[in-house]
Amino acid sequence: IAGVLDVKTVPFMPSEREHQEMEALMKALPDLVFALDDRARINHVSEAVLSLLRLEKKEILGLPAASLLKGFPFSAWLADPGLQAEIGKLEFAGEAWLGEIRPLRLAEPQGLAVLVGALVVLKSSRRSGPGLHRQAADADSRLEQFTAESPVMQALLHQARRQALQDLPLLIQGETGTGKEMLARACHHASLRARGPLVILNCAALPDEVLEHELFGSSAGAFGPQWPGKLGLLEQASGGSFLLDEVAEMSPLLQSKLLRVLEDGRFHRVGQQEEVRVDVRILATSRHVLAERVQQGLFREDLFFRLSVLSLEMPPLRHRQADIVPLAQQCVARICEQLQRARPRLPRRLLECLSRYRWPGNVRQLKNALYQALTLLDGEELTPEALRLPMLDNQPEEEEAWFEGSLQEAGKRFERAMLERLYPSHPSSRQLAKRLGISHTAVANKLREHGLGKPDEQTQAPGTGPQR
Repeated sequence: IAGVLDVKTVPFMPSEREHQEMEALMKALPDLVFALDDRARINHVSEAVLSLLRLEKKEILGLPAASLLKGFPFSAWLADPGLQAEIGKLEFAGEAWLGEIRPLRLAEPQGLAVLVGALVVLKSSRRSGPGLHRQAADADSRLEQFTAESPVMQALLHQARRQALQDLPLLIQGETGTGKEMLARACHHASLRARGPLVILNCAALPDEVLEHELFGSSAGAFGPQWPGKLGLLEQASGGSFLLDEVAEMSPLLQSKLLRVLEDGRFHRVGQQEEVRVDVRILATSRHVLAERVQQGLFREDLFFRLSVLSLEMPPLRHRQADIVPLAQQCVARICEQLQRARPRLPRRLLECLSRYRWPGNVRQLKNALYQALTLLDGEELTPEALRLPMLDNQPEEEEAWFEGSLQEAGKRFERAMLERLYPSHPSSRQLAKRLGISHTAVANKLREHGLGKPDEQTQAPGTGPQR
């Protein structure tokens, strides 16, 4: 070709190269980024958004921004002729974020800037300064922050909201790692004493003489002429709530002294004859079943009845099947923020592994396993192998039970186990049928055969629909 002196092969055309660079940037960014058009519809998102929502990009593009990002009038803001950049609190995927919202303008040949859309960047409030950090920590201690997709957790939070408003002792029991202290904090913040302090005493961490001193305080001179005295934790909690963490570990002597406080709010400081009176609400947690400890003679019966005027039972994670995946996603998001790294992809086989595992250490074990895996992760995908979950000692015995009886009997046992595992996270039988790859009628028959599902699903005759 006349005038062409040299030819060079390039991997991309300029526009293609720019597009590829933009895609690489959006994948590498740890923050959540949304690009909006001039009608406040989403036309681009970062990889962190897709990882958090577990959606494909095609499922998000074109959606109104307000359908995912709550708390800001995007359409009205874009329609304002004098719009300026904004910073505000937004809600996305059930969490609070600090949102930076900036208009996008392109220059025309005449030199005029034309509005073409907006850019929204979400950053965790935990990385946005001490004031917002305190707000986030406070928000984590509220009932609304609990993941409650499972029916058992929804029922618990319904009870907690009602009992939190009563100014009576509240006992929270549950296995280790289920989140009893977090629930106690949330009940305090939902109570009429929310403006008062919440003071916590770990009953299992201190010996008797130290525990009594911490609980009731001491008068001046109680331990020598130079002793100035000390205000006990009960007095520090006056006007608020006092949490006895692992109250079952308290000695019989301290149990009798605590009983007097529950009766009339009075006690004696160490080394002082005069009574002190406080106005506190007593909260207590225990990983032991206190009623059983009473029968074993390890806990005072009268104190048990005083503490359990109101009571809540924190369910183990294995009974919250529908909560496991959302909890894992929430943990991954927060851990990645702490480690300041991009969120990895969470493949389906990982989520199924998390759902199958029994989690003997409950929510605490889930958080610790994910933290360790993300700390050591080098790639962009979190796999089941990275979790390093310890197997239970009785697993071989459980596996051996699968091989008892005939092939048909073993098949029925497996079928029932699979339905029991999947039904809580697929409450609609049509969703369950789609998950299993069979018809809705077949699923309804199998649920009825194994006595699973809702009562109406169990009693409905095959081939009949709901009566209108």
